[in-house]
Amino acid sequence: MQSTTEEILKIVSDWKGSFCGAYSIREDGKGIARMSTEHVHIEPKKDKPGLDITVDDGTRGESLAIPACVTHGNVDDLVYNDFYIGSDCDVTIIAGCGVHTDNGEPARHNGIHRFFIKDRSRVKYIEKHVGLGKGMGRKSIDPVTDITLGEDSTMEMDTSQIGGVTDSRRVTRGVVGKGSSLIIHERLLTEKSQSATTEFSVDMNGADSSVDLISRSVAKDESHQSYHSVIKGNARCTGHSECDAIITGHGTVSATPQLDANDIDASLIHEAAIGKIAGEQLLKLRTFGLAEEEAEKEIIKGFLR
Repeated sequence: MQSTTEEILKIVSDWKGSFCGAYSIREDGKGIARMSTEHVHIEPKKDKPGLDITVDDGTRGESLAIPACVTHGNVDDLVYNDFYIGSDCDVTIIAGCGVHTDNGEPARHNGIHRFFIKDRSRVKYIEKHVGLGKGMGRKSIDPVTDITLGEDSTMEMDTSQIGGVTDSRRVTRGVVGKGSSLIIHERLLTEKSQSATTEFSVDMNGADSSVDLISRSVAKDESHQSYHSVIKGNARCTGHSECDAIITGHGTVSATPQLDANDIDASLIHEAAIGKIAGEQLLKLRTFGLAEEEAEKEIIKGFLR
C-alpha cells in the first residue's frame, strides 16, 4: 500500500492500520484489499468497475468501509457500488475518498453509489472527501448517491468535503417509503478559486415519511458554491431543509430551495441564511487573546462541526 494511500485513509476513514469489519480499499482505479464477513458480502461487479455489497437480513452492529484513493495525477477513477441492505438491519458504512496530485495533471474520483434498503432497517452512511498534494492539477470529486428506502427504515447520511478539492458536483437523490426517514447532514468548505455544486432531490412517496436536509458551508477567498434542493411531498409527510452558509473574502454562494407539496397533508419547510461572520463573534474570541485570523478559524471550525 502506498504512503499516500495510507495518508488518505487516515483522513477520510479514520484508518489506524486496519478496519474492524468488512472492507474494500480502492487505489487508483483498482481494488487492492477486500474482506467480507459472515453477514456482509462484498463481490466485484462483472460488467463494470465497482462492487455489489449485500447485508443479510437481521444484521446488527456491523460496519463496512469502502474508501477510495487517487494517489497521483492523470487518473480519472469511475466506480459503481450497489448496496443491498436486508430487513431489520442496523449497520454503519464508511465511504470516504481522497484525490492527490503533485504535478500539473488532474486527479478525479467519481463514485456512483446506490442504496436499496429493505423494511425496518437503519443505515448510517459516513462520507468524507478531501483533496491533497501541492500540484497545480485539478483535484475533482463528483459523488452520486441514490437512496431507495422501504417501509419503516432510516438512512442517516453524514457527508463532508473538508478541503483541497478544486471542483465538485455532489448529487444526492432519494425515494422514501411509508414510515421511513432520510436524514442528510452536509458540511462543505471551499477556498481559493474552488467551486462546489450540491444537488439534492427527494421524493416522499409513502405515508408518514420524512426528510431532514441540513447543509452548512463556508466559501472563502474567491471560491463559489451553488446549492439546489428539491423536496417533493407526494403523500402525508414532513420535510425540512436548511441551508446555512458563511462567506469570507470574496467567496460567493447561491442557494435555491424548492418545495413541491403534491398532497394536502404534506408539510414542508425550508430555512436559509447566508452571510459573513458576525463581528461580535470575532470580538468575543479576540478578548480571549486570539488574533483575528485565529478567531475566524475557530468560528468556521465550530460552524462545520
